Amino acid sequence: QCNLQGLWRNELGSNMTLSALDAAGTFSGSYHTAVAATNKQILVSPLQGAQQHPSAKGQPTFGFTVQWQFADSTTAFVGQCFVDRRGKETLETTWLLWEEVPSHRDAWKATRVGTSIFTRIK
Repeated sequence: QCNLQGLWRNELGSNMTLSALDAAGTFSGSYHTAVAATNKQILVSPLQGAQQHPSAKGQPTFGFTVQWQFADSTTAFVGQCFVDRRGKETLETTWLLWEEVPSHRDAWKATRVGTSIFTRIK
């Protein structure tokens, strides 16, 4: 059974802490990115998310958003929690970042998309 609560790190060295799920399947936490397209100081940023009700397989899907505290952008992550035969948990995610742009005409360059794989630290 995969449990989202805890401390996670992705392949770029970003750290994420997720709270326990409430009765509705929602959670909160914090995200400390190791990479950013900014010269500003990187700050720990809050996240809010929801997990799909776990199936019998115990590898639920989830989604969360990060409200960056140092940039005019928001990132949405979606993914699934997997448990291998040895019990190792990983979070496979795809993310979409939208950065504020000065006008509607510039919206074409506002998004970035990527993937991240998180492994449990504790």
